[in-house]
Amino acid sequence: MITVRKSQDRGHYQNYWLDSRHSFSFGEYYDPQHLGFSVLRVINDDLIRAGAGFPTHGHRDMEIITYILSGALEHKDSLGTGSIIRPGEVQRMSAGTGVTHSEFNPQTDTDIRLLQIWLLPKTRGIEPSYEQIKIPDAERRGTLKLIAASDGRDGAVTIHQDVSLYASLLDQDEAASLSLAEKRTAWVQVATGAISVNGTNLEAGDGAAIKNERELRFTAAAPSEFLVFDLPPLPN
Repeated sequence: MITVRKSQDRGHYQNYWLDSRHSFSFGEYYDPQHLGFSVLRVINDDLIRAGAGFPTHGHRDMEIITYILSGALEHKDSLGTGSIIRPGEVQRMSAGTGVTHSEFNPQTDTDIRLLQIWLLPKTRGIEPSYEQIKIPDAERRGTLKLIAASDGRDGAVTIHQDVSLYASLLDQDEAASLSLAEKRTAWVQVATGAISVNGTNLEAGDGAAIKNERELRFTAAAPSEFLVFDLPPLPN
């Protein structure tokens, strides 16, 4: 079963420096029908204006993944980390017992776009930690490239939850596939372009909740970038 979450149906928040679309309830946007999916709690599609960003703020007991689509993001946190995150790079921050950080667009003439993802951790109260890796376009092109996993295999960032996250760049008419174990669920988030998942069409900004499907086949109708989450079963 594939249930589409259309781009235009997402929550929306905008001020003078941020334009954010929320796949799930977040901040001032609340929809009891969209509180998350499996252990996936947040997917925010953020556009941050030049020279602006999120001031220092705190998180606890959350696995936070930042995936840059365009531009560059400056990150600073209470762990002593200072870094710039660019397209093709993935950041993972485990908030655990508590961490503060800021996220800023250091460019003076270029907006940035990113996906910020929150996952509920398998264990609460872990030691906060940070990780950042580079995933070359060539490793994502024409396939599903693992970028985050509970065991950090194949060079992925390590997340403290039973989730495998894949990124893909497909040219028009290219296809890729993913097998799911029995009772596993999935979420697909299209960043750019247009794809079909087992014949269901998705456009840029669309998401899809997937259950009771053992094989997923992705075909691009246009050059596309998207993420696929292999997630635990839904609660009974």
